[in-house]
Amino acid sequence: MRGARRGLSLLPLLAGVAAFAVAADDPYQRQRARMLEEIRADYVDTAIHIDKEAADPRVMDAMASVPRHEFVTPDMRRLAYANRPLPIGHGQTISQPYIVAVMTDLLNVRPGDRVLEVGTGSGYQAAVLAELVAEVYSIEIIEPLAAQAAARLQRLGYDNVVVRHGDGYYGWEEHDPFDAIVVTAAASHVPPPLIAQLRNGGRMIIPVGTRFLVQELLLVVKDETGSVTTKQLLPVRFVPLTGGH
Repeated sequence: MRGARRGLSLLPLLAGVAAFAVAADDPYQRQRARMLEEIRADYVDTAIHIDKEAADPRVMDAMASVPRHEFVTPDMRRLAYANRPLPIGHGQTISQPYIVAVMTDLLNVRPGDRVLEVGTGSGYQAAVLAELVAEVYSIEIIEPLAAQAAARLQRLGYDNVVVRHGDGYYGWEEHDPFDAIVVTAAASHVPPPLIAQLRNGGRMIIPVGTRFLVQELLLVVKDETGSVTTKQLLPVRFVPLTGGH
């Protein structure tokens, strides 16, 4: 078990297997190093928007540890460490590594935290978070992606992640309050159920805007009294948040 993980079982599927470790003969080592350098450069270029010129070292360690090539389709593996989004099927994408790093970083998570992710996708963002916190609860509305991500995360040893199929707009009341929430699909507004499930003192990162156009990445902060403020960070483009809402 690595990082801040502590024996939380994953739904559904396989028996635990030792987590991924970087080997000396890792064929992706150079690509991964290049990805990290590009993330660092993007931080400098966007510092005026995010008020940071460099990522938290813990976040960069997590980005270095997670085997991104395991979270893309076989035909995309040659591009796994490119600093760009990639298709994962069902009209969905795995986010650009820089965006994953920024969204993770600005949550300011701590080792004992419980985090909600809306939009599991391939499971990559959940894996990065799992390196940093105690518990990750992730919801995916596309059932085949939810099943694939659950199996993949368990195979790779991320046993502090729980994945379920469902509509993430409504959050996951059984496990709230959450210290942080990350939404990996664009919503037209910040969902009230997610605000309600965010702990006082917690943070949420969510892209907000209209479908098929550039959206704004928002940082939502809920202070210790329950008062909520939002800050626009970066122009982004995400697939839309779907569901019954």
